[in-house]
Amino acid sequence: MDEVRAFIAAREPFSRLPDDVLDGLPKKMTMRYIRRGDTAVARGSRNDDLHLIRSGAVDVVGADDLLLDRVEAGRTFGYSTLVGEPESRYDIIAVEDTLVLVLPREEFQRLTEDHPDLDRFYSSQSRRIAHAATEFSDDDTSAVLRTPLRTIVRGRDAITAPEDSSIQDVAALMKDHDVSSLLITREGRLVGIITDKDLRSRVVARHHDVEAPVSTVMTPDPLTVSPGQLVFEAMLTMSEHGIHHLPVVDETKVHSVVTSGDVSRLLRTNPLYLTADIARHSVAELTGSYRRAAETLVRVLSGGRGAQEASGVLTTVADALVRRLAELAQEKLGPPPVDWCFVVVGSQGRREMGPASDQDNALILDDSYRPDEHGDYFAEFSRFICEGLDRAGQVLCPGEMMAMTPQWRMTRTQWLDAFHRWVTAPEPDALLNAQIYFDMRGVAGNTRLADDVHAQSVSMAHGSRRMQTHLAALASRREPPLGFFRGFVVERGGDYADTLNVKRGGTAAIVQLARLYSLKAGDTVVGTRERLQQAAGVATAEESAQNLLDAFDYVTGLSLQHQARQLRSGEVPDYHIAPSTLSTMSRENLRDAFNIIKKAQGAVATTYPVRSV
Repeated sequence: MDEVRAFIAAREPFSRLPDDVLDGLPKKMTMRYIRRGDTAVARGSRNDDLHLIRSGAVDVVGADDLLLDRVEAGRTFGYSTLVGEPESRYDIIAVEDTLVLVLPREEFQRLTEDHPDLDRFYSSQSRRIAHAATEFSDDDTSAVLRTPLRTIVRGRDAITAPEDSSIQDVAALMKDHDVSSLLITREGRLVGIITDKDLRSRVVARHHDVEAPVSTVMTPDPLTVSPGQLVFEAMLTMSEHGIHHLPVVDETKVHSVVTSGDVSRLLRTNPLYLTADIARHSVAELTGSYRRAAETLVRVLSGGRGAQEASGVLTTVADALVRRLAELAQEKLGPPPVDWCFVVVGSQGRREMGPASDQDNALILDDSYRPDEHGDYFAEFSRFICEGLDRAGQVLCPGEMMAMTPQWRMTRTQWLDAFHRWVTAPEPDALLNAQIYFDMRGVAGNTRLADDVHAQSVSMAHGSRRMQTHLAALASRREPPLGFFRGFVVERGGDYADTLNVKRGGTAAIVQLARLYSLKAGDTVVGTRERLQQAAGVATAEESAQNLLDAFDYVTGLSLQHQARQLRSGEVPDYHIAPSTLSTMSRENLRDAFNIIKKAQGAVATTYPVRSV
């Protein structure tokens, strides 16, 4: 009782109570344990207790899963139903195993009647969280993230035509309905789409017979979205694939088409508008755009969205920047003399970018490339893109692993030869290159070049035990910053004294392990989460893969929250976190994540002993 009394007395607003009141308070309370993931108070349910967190933490979640507050040890929750309506307007969910002290409504009311300052404290707290809920519900970003596509296509019937319709009839139909696209069907099922751009480039420019069936010029089997998907998801899909129309269909019905214009109108006053509108920006307008997207990330995190989705926002912006800069480069330099593909690698290749991500990219050229004839063009072309990304806020790679570096502009055959050397003679430099370039993804130009090179490189590594062993050795040596007795090993001096680099021995170690598992299984996916999911039960034990996935999500989320705070404070984002700034439970969770990594590294070192190379 004395220990509980001391704990209560050190917390607001109880510290304001007289000693005799504090002495009797523990006897009026009970103890409750809430398991991680369980709901302590459900939205719409009656709550008659004030909860004081002894250890652990809970999230206060409003409508549409918006995170309104995270309540940690020493703070209280459940007070909004004690000073207002008895039914809770929020879900209160334990994010850690949580122990709470519970004070019943009757005792709470006696306290607030005898001590009006407590009533004022909790009334203001309740108003604050209600204001946060209203602020998020009114916020443009949150509104767009929550809006299902059925909302913006409601009342807009799909304009369709059979696949045997003539091109001229389809064009007339589009004109009559004043639409920029038309869905092509066969017996009521979607089989294609035709757009204004298709009519210009495939019909007018090529003098195509306008009496021919529309099926000869349509885009067959287009990407689609369902009515229940969010506008935000449609925006990401359009931006990633460089398209402006998405049919909205479900299993039984073709509903309509959502366009980039629809999304742009919703986002025009919102930072997320950048990703939908970037295709129309000039070089000058692109300056600082990646930094502005990082500010969007702060808002997304503040709104309770996950780290995975936040990374998706930044990666989508970065991809869109590459595509727009490539278009602007061609406007300046003229059409490329041979086929090409601009590829991104590293965190952008894996779609795992954060505010602190720099550039990692390269250029794949068709085998018809001739250095003496085409070299100057692609040197200027790649420099234009890389320097444009730098001005946008995606800084140049310190190691010069960029397309503007001659070493990373190669033909398809040269790239395959390079991967063959890296796989068959894995020297230190080769290993560094291989790690980064196995995360290859084409974002502009002829992306089939990237798909081909990546698939063949994975096939090479899949059959190379020696290569896998070297990668395993690297993954095992990137140890988390933990001491012998599970204490954190912090930096001892310099700019980052008393901090942990949670990337070097945390997320980067998991990235390496996931890459190894993926190559062992022969999978061509590049995202760390996807690699771990596909490796489960194939290249590593299911439990180990799931544990690493949980650790990756936790450390990534911690990193992005840290960087979001830095951005709000005007600091340069990094991966150096001081353990002293974390709650007790957060430090324990981070230790657990590091131990999961160490255990997986130990298993890899046993499976791939270095002496067998």
